[in-house]
Amino acid sequence: SRIECSWQLKKILHGYRHILKQRLHYCPDLVSFMVELKTVLEIAVKNTQDLHIPRPPEYYSCLIKDLEKLGWNKVAYVDTALAVIKVKAEDSCGRQHLITLKLNAKYPVEPPDCLVDFPLRFAVSWMPQNSLVDIYNQFLAALESLKDFWDTMDEIDGKTWVLEPENPTRGATMRRIAIGNNVSVNVNINPWHPKMLPDCYFLGADHVVKPLRMKLNNNMHLWNPDISLLQNLKDLLEIDFPSRAVIEKSDFTKDCGICYAYRLNGTTPDQVCGDPRCGQPFHQTCLSEWLQSLPSSRQSFNVIFGECPYCSKVRKSIKIS
Repeated sequence: SRIECSWQLKKILHGYRHILKQRLHYCPDLVSFMVELKTVLEIAVKNTQDLHIPRPPEYYSCLIKDLEKLGWNKVAYVDTALAVIKVKAEDSCGRQHLITLKLNAKYPVEPPDCLVDFPLRFAVSWMPQNSLVDIYNQFLAALESLKDFWDTMDEIDGKTWVLEPENPTRGATMRRIAIGNNVSVNVNINPWHPKMLPDCYFLGADHVVKPLRMKLNNNMHLWNPDISLLQNLKDLLEIDFPSRAVIEKSDFTKDCGICYAYRLNGTTPDQVCGDPRCGQPFHQTCLSEWLQSLPSSRQSFNVIFGECPYCSKVRKSIKIS
């Protein structure tokens, strides 16, 4: 478990990290932890001398000088308090990126908090004599180190139908790619080694998915890191992904057979009836609630077995985890 919060709250809780780590480990459940977190927050806020430390004149003169040295053409946004700055940069492939800098009153003695849309942690090397130019140069170097990863993701986004995420960020490492009607594959790509075989999870009816799994396992030794990840997947699975130029995305976005919607709380249908004559997709949540409501369904550990709610005349087992 881990706690994610705003940068302001992160600073307030800075001295209480060991306590929070201990409570995360020992609390019996989430509710108990939330009660203890509330107590820790109250103490932390009470012990914080001033949440809005006034900035000395030297802060502003130093910051303005650093911004001029960096170049105002690289600045995308500055708030009225001169405490939050967004700097834009372009990588060698022409992709636009932003880095958000949160500065405290002790800048430049203390480095700003740097927020980036990266799949990896961005750590800044900082000395009191450094400036925003040093952060910018480190940002550019980090962009170049992720070039192959973003090249891979851009090829997938541009040449296949990605079902999820709907609007992927630069930091997203997962793509759910359409293979056919109600058949897709989730790939989770390693940002450090984007041309290596990714984790693959197939979604769809068993009679379609099993042959794909077998091809992947049997052809795994053919993976070639010298060609693109997408081409490797085509070669190993012995398929062509549906072309964006020929097929519409609506051909793959079939609504759930229970709630009659495609997107539900950010998720899309990822459970499919195993009968070739049906093949109706469902949201996992919808299917779970439906099967749990049927007296004929049975459960073994975290798997439910029952009848397809769409083709009730045909008896079969559907399992979800």
